[in-house]
Amino acid sequence: MSGSHASQARRHGAVDEAAQRRRLEAGLAAIGLPLDDARIETLLAYLALLRKWNATYNLTAIRHPDEMLTHHLLDSLAAVPALAEAARRPEVGPGARGRVLDVGSGGGMPGLPLAIACPDVSVLMVDIVQKKTAFLTQCRAQLRLGNAAAHWGPVEKLADADGFAVITSRAFAELTDFVTLAGHLLAPGGRMIAMKGVYPHAELERMEQAGLMSAWQVEAVPQLAVPELDAQRHLVVLSRRGERSDARAD
Repeated sequence: MSGSHASQARRHGAVDEAAQRRRLEAGLAAIGLPLDDARIETLLAYLALLRKWNATYNLTAIRHPDEMLTHHLLDSLAAVPALAEAARRPEVGPGARGRVLDVGSGGGMPGLPLAIACPDVSVLMVDIVQKKTAFLTQCRAQLRLGNAAAHWGPVEKLADADGFAVITSRAFAELTDFVTLAGHLLAPGGRMIAMKGVYPHAELERMEQAGLMSAWQVEAVPQLAVPELDAQRHLVVLSRRGERSDARAD
């Protein structure tokens, strides 16, 4: 393809598969998340499915392939090491250890990248929009992800006997609603980990004002570095008060 044709294709959102793979591999190296070729191919296949479905079902407002790679895939992958480590914590009971609940998963972030990168982690993705859970179910089947599943319905009505080692969300709700609606599903010793942009001072203040800090504590608010993304990203790590912790709030 000539230079002028290539630039025209980029303007119209055409996908340079080789360039996307190089950028993904570089991003994984920067995150410190080494993955084999098969998992990299699966991540790219997931991104292709997201682009295909998004053209019809409007799963996400981001449509350009380059922005999907940075704002969705790399953004989610940057949180994977922390999510996986919390899911494997030994103090979590064996019934819940390795289990992650992704609340308001939408197009599958961060649940699907986590399931692809960490086959020992089991991910349940919940959303109230049926077309989104249909997409997640299709991804599970087409990408052959036996460790991922989707549930359609409000998370506050979800019941689970074992609970989850980690409950996460990327674009679900404010921290107050996140804890109030999904906190009942957290297993003893587990962590709620919310993905946020800038440091969420106001959201943490509203948690305090709602009286939630009597039952919950902020263990840490680490900042994430997302490759190619010039924007702040933080994780808010919460646990129940009274449970043993070796973490420290930043």
